[in-house]
Amino acid sequence: MRPEERAATPLLGRQRELSELGTAVGLGERPRPAAVVLGGDAGVGKTRLLGEVGSRASEQGWRVLVGHCLDLGDSALPLLPFTEILGRVDDEAREILAPVVAHHPGLARLLPAVRAMTAQQPAGPTDGRPGAAPPSVRGREGRDGRDEGAARAELVEALHAVLEVLGADRPLLLVVEDVHWADRSTRDLLSVLLARGFTAPVSVIVSYRADDLHRRHPLRRALAEWGRMPAVHRMHLGPLRDADVRALVHAVRPGLADQRAVDEIVRRAEGNAFFAEELVVARELGDDALPTDRADLLLVRLDRLPDDTRTVVRAAACVGRRVPHVLLAEVVALPDDELDEALRAAVEANILVPVPDAGYVFRHALLGEAVYDDLLPGERARVHAACARALRDGRVPGTAAELARHARAGQDPVTAVRASVQAGQDALGVGGPAEAAAHLLGALELLERPEVAAQAEVDRTTVVLQAVEALVTAGDAPRAVALLRQEVAVVDPSALTARADLLVALAQASLLLDEPGVSVLAATEEALDLLGEESTARRVRALVVHARALADRGRFEVATRAATAAHDLAGELGQDRLQTEAATVLGRLTSFLGEPEAAVEEMARVIDRLRPSGYAAGLVRALHQLGGILLEQGRFEEALGSYREAAELTRQHGRPWAPFGFDARLLAGIAAYVVGDWPEVDRLADVRDESPPAPLAALLGALALHTLAGRGDPSAPRALEALPLSTVHDGWAVVLATGPAIDILGDTGEVSQAVTAYDRAVATVTELWHVSSFAAQVRFGALLLGHLAGRAVAAVGQERAELVAVGERLLEDERAVARRRAELGRDDGPEGAAWTLRLRAEHLRLRWRADAAPPAPEELIGAWEEAHDAFDRLGHRFERARSATRLASVLAHAGPERAPRARELLAEARREAERLGALPLLAEIGALDGRTAPPPPTGGQGPRGRLEVELTPREREVLALVAAGRSNGEIGRQLFIATKTVSVHVSNILAKLGVSSRTEAAAVARERGLLG
Repeated sequence: MRPEERAATPLLGRQRELSELGTAVGLGERPRPAAVVLGGDAGVGKTRLLGEVGSRASEQGWRVLVGHCLDLGDSALPLLPFTEILGRVDDEAREILAPVVAHHPGLARLLPAVRAMTAQQPAGPTDGRPGAAPPSVRGREGRDGRDEGAARAELVEALHAVLEVLGADRPLLLVVEDVHWADRSTRDLLSVLLARGFTAPVSVIVSYRADDLHRRHPLRRALAEWGRMPAVHRMHLGPLRDADVRALVHAVRPGLADQRAVDEIVRRAEGNAFFAEELVVARELGDDALPTDRADLLLVRLDRLPDDTRTVVRAAACVGRRVPHVLLAEVVALPDDELDEALRAAVEANILVPVPDAGYVFRHALLGEAVYDDLLPGERARVHAACARALRDGRVPGTAAELARHARAGQDPVTAVRASVQAGQDALGVGGPAEAAAHLLGALELLERPEVAAQAEVDRTTVVLQAVEALVTAGDAPRAVALLRQEVAVVDPSALTARADLLVALAQASLLLDEPGVSVLAATEEALDLLGEESTARRVRALVVHARALADRGRFEVATRAATAAHDLAGELGQDRLQTEAATVLGRLTSFLGEPEAAVEEMARVIDRLRPSGYAAGLVRALHQLGGILLEQGRFEEALGSYREAAELTRQHGRPWAPFGFDARLLAGIAAYVVGDWPEVDRLADVRDESPPAPLAALLGALALHTLAGRGDPSAPRALEALPLSTVHDGWAVVLATGPAIDILGDTGEVSQAVTAYDRAVATVTELWHVSSFAAQVRFGALLLGHLAGRAVAAVGQERAELVAVGERLLEDERAVARRRAELGRDDGPEGAAWTLRLRAEHLRLRWRADAAPPAPEELIGAWEEAHDAFDRLGHRFERARSATRLASVLAHAGPERAPRARELLAEARREAERLGALPLLAEIGALDGRTAPPPPTGGQGPRGRLEVELTPREREVLALVAAGRSNGEIGRQLFIATKTVSVHVSNILAKLGVSSRTEAAAVARERGLLG
């Protein structure tokens, strides 16, 4: 990664450490002397942290001086960081430094120019000339016959004096970095400065690499001494949290959308910011390994070790991140005492770190990777095979996952298959579906080889179904469907039950997606035909999925018969879990058949039955379905409670991306948005501490758009652009994102793009759902019409005609939705009814503002009264406030007798908008009540030398329409006033502005900002 790129990356995840360090050195308070010793591994972010503290100190008026120790081996100059520091002072504050140097002449020898001259002169005795070598690099005898100790004491005194003088001038922050490379003179000088302290506000920070401190490192003794000093504050900078590394990756490459790649970088970086940045670059270069130069840098430590230690470390790299001592002893051919000595050397070199469970780990995972990558293929295979034998024979305890990994790398595929299947089952049992899927898919890959399949004695269909369960639970239903389609195509036709199981699983997974070309009903019908009339749990499961498939196609009565048959058969077989699944489907079908209250009661009974059963997946599904029934009735608060419980249960059981639990989280966000709990929406959409699969991340991103749009957040357009809606093949994701997308685009003036977003959503969803129209179109149309109407005031000519034409098309779309609903025999719920009324009111408002067959005032007001009342009954707090604002707008133009009601509505809307922080709505309210645009001052000269004038609110409205090119008749119809009255207003405006034409009035108005 280029230095300029790294410098541009923000400091992430270090707020606590930044605050601690700033407080320790006295920032943000009365400056005082302080000392901090900061440790941390290479690349963990010490320099970035120190840079941020230095920037803050500079902003507060401090002088900041930084010196660096360098790894120059035996050729390092003593006191090099102080030469760097004094050179900076000589450049910036020579007037302060000069008197001190005059009083302490020996100090001049540390100035960079002097040291450079010294380096060019031959070695030999000196007599105090400016080019003389500093005491720390001379022999025992110094200037004037004094010994080295006296000369060094004088130098220490001189440096202390310089720092005191600088601190007295203004607070001083002195930073010495990388003291693990410091020479003895620098360490000794720092010890004196830290022990002696300062009277002036001088704060000292010393940093070092903790992972470079082997047991005999000379800095260890100094650190022990510094740690006993009461005035010294010790800090250790640990690894970043995974969420912060993830944020760092996205900051380095904002366009990186591959969540699996991000997660892999986070896993391998282990909290190290430098490694994370390097892994991002390595991925772009098409190589998962670290760049060669970085790997070589890590391997330098290995080269310094004894032969036996290198052998042990290489074996440890094959064993894995965690290295049990007993397993290492099995695979390394060394006597116990020699193995212990080799391990001791690896620990002292900070390559391996002992852990409490009688084992070791690499100091950093990438160090282990570098060692592993440096091995020859044969070396790796031999160590892995030895590990696999030790685990398989039971000589060493271990997990199935460990055995599978070693067996596969050790060329034992049969053992690898068996162990992978067991590892997958183990992972599913402890809530690790992603890990389970990886193990099971690995087993299926090996089973492709006929000789392995013949010896492994594993049923392939069983493994496939387990892999599908893991993938679906991990949130990767598309991959599960692809696997099932592949297996259905190749399964032996004579294996009837295997084919039936695969078809039922395919239908169940496909119901979670909008998969073109997948006939769910055909799959369940074929499965039932294959199973015949057998009374088995397999048939119950097929009937339950068949009922869901029928319901998905709107065939509710047939679906009810299938679900009832499943429920009854499950009862006969004593299959309680399957019976509750059937009961859940029946409860949902009851609501589809127009009996929502009965459906709520049925679902409540199912939930009561499930709570003590311990069947968490069934309870989550039932709570999710109850939430859907309540949501359709407009009972959002109750729905929110059901969804929250379902989502929390899923999280507690380690399956946050499982279908019904994740859907509950998403729908809880929608319910919270409607009831006005926007912080809860933000919490549910926040994935900074999580790694959702890419399709689910898009859904949560769409949820987050709702509050971004409502608040008018400046980041909303970027967040919208980051959602790949044009490539999403999930109808629900498109539906979820399109409403806020229309608002974001409309609020930023991109009305034509908002129209495009509507058209794209309609085309995508109708194709994916195989329908001619869908209910959410009404909501989209109402939102879009609101922005068309907002634009219509300023639009002229062809643009205004196009806005009206789009409005007519949206009205026709709403009628198509109503016709389809009637064909299905379904009633419009409270939410659907509210949006229908809103769309019709917005359409009338568009006609009014565009002066295209404008409605009569009473018709317009009546439509908006109905829309406002509908959202009031629904409890949709934001849309009620938005409807109140637009109702107030039409009332305000209908005559002075309507003004009190308009003011009342605006006050109501303002309170809600302020509570939510809805800035676009507040701006709309302000434009109506005049609070956002104070009246222009009276008197004074305007831009053209004319006197500024004060226009009445009505004159401002007329002027805005004049500037839009409207005729007096059009303005009268817009404002519900007579054409003659408009003419009077126009005459008054021309006189006040001192102009003679409407065109000039418009120009002056724009120039003076009167159209705000």
